[in-house]
Amino acid sequence: MKNLFRAIGLSVLSGSLLFSSAKAADKEETVKVGVLHSLTGTMAISETSLRDILLFTFDEINKNGGVLGKKIEPVIVDGASNWPLFAEKAKQLLEEDKVAVTFGCWTSVSRKSVLPVFEKDNGLLFYPVQYEGEEMSHNIFYTAEAVNQQAIPAVDYMLAQGKKKFYLIGTDYVYPQTTNLILFKYLLLHGVPVENIGGGLRKDDSGKVISAGKYTPFSYTDYQQIVADIKGFAASGDACVINTINGDSNVPFFKEIASAGLTPANCPVVSFSLAEDEFRSLPAKDLVGELGCWTYFMSIKSPENKAFLAKWADWIKTESYPGVVKENRVVDSPMVLSYNGVYLWKKAVEKAKSFDVDKVREALESGDISFNGPGGKTTMQKNHHTIKNVYIGTTKADGQFKIVKTFADVKGEPWLLKGLDEELAKKGISWIQSLDGANSIAALSFN
Repeated sequence: MKNLFRAIGLSVLSGSLLFSSAKAADKEETVKVGVLHSLTGTMAISETSLRDILLFTFDEINKNGGVLGKKIEPVIVDGASNWPLFAEKAKQLLEEDKVAVTFGCWTSVSRKSVLPVFEKDNGLLFYPVQYEGEEMSHNIFYTAEAVNQQAIPAVDYMLAQGKKKFYLIGTDYVYPQTTNLILFKYLLLHGVPVENIGGGLRKDDSGKVISAGKYTPFSYTDYQQIVADIKGFAASGDACVINTINGDSNVPFFKEIASAGLTPANCPVVSFSLAEDEFRSLPAKDLVGELGCWTYFMSIKSPENKAFLAKWADWIKTESYPGVVKENRVVDSPMVLSYNGVYLWKKAVEKAKSFDVDKVREALESGDISFNGPGGKTTMQKNHHTIKNVYIGTTKADGQFKIVKTFADVKGEPWLLKGLDEELAKKGISWIQSLDGANSIAALSFN
């Protein structure tokens, strides 16, 4: 818990913070680049590390000559886990600081808060964290895992492992809600009956399912009753939990899971917002065998990853930025996707021979911009999503992951709900309300 409180308790200077590379001379021409993350509040446990990896990446690029001969000058602002504030900070970066590009946001609600600002001011945002899809903005490039690059491969893996029951739980906002609605339909399509999908269902007045799963607020801590429900659901021995809880609520959730005697052997938990960085603040020794699905694990054996980790370790020892924690540092997928995003932007700028947003966007949409990063080759597609490898891993006592499955070169697809509805319709699956009109699904009709 010590590291958790340190991460959340980082001191943040007011206003925007401008950092120049230690090696950049005062008179050198620079290009301003925005960093928009929560450095305080419930999401600081995850987002401060994205700030850190971006600073590392900028220093690495500046050391090697910068971008088009200009050194990167980061402009860092704190979204403070406050979604309206994210929009204000985005406006500041674009209209006052005049940044060429911004790297930032973790939660989908923060991204959706800033999206209108980036579209209005024609800015560029690189978004690095797994998300629900159903979006494609002219002004956002998603290095993040789409649902078909994380949640669906994880469900496929659990189905292949013989799991027949799936309990859906997450934080109450758009990413978990939409992801679990997609998974609900995906599970139905693959023969999982409604009664084997736990967490609850909610329908609109017409009888259409609009939500599947159990949801708790940000910073929620009282998981005793929910975990008791999960334990009952899993009593048959063929169940798993699909976890889309975000932020520091994962600490009490997994503490309760361990206390209830739920283990990977009797009910594995597959998490989509927990990686090596969050495991610094969790009792990893009690969670050995729990699962994660990402497009990077620190344990990947490759020359690119080995070199990357060595440079990261050296940087942590020598950097002097305020607020960067030096002890017990690791790297995870959102950090690497942030790192990849900077290099994809750099390559696009160099292809366009310009920092102009429209020209850089055109280069990124060409399909020719790739980067061989720590997790393998990443290529930006015309649909603003990337092609990359997907890995499933089980947690080890040291907070690392053992890779148990790899899906190579998975294309990011943002639009899934419509296709699932069409496939369900082809199979003749329709919703029937219970005879008493209760707001639940009583049966499915297979025509």
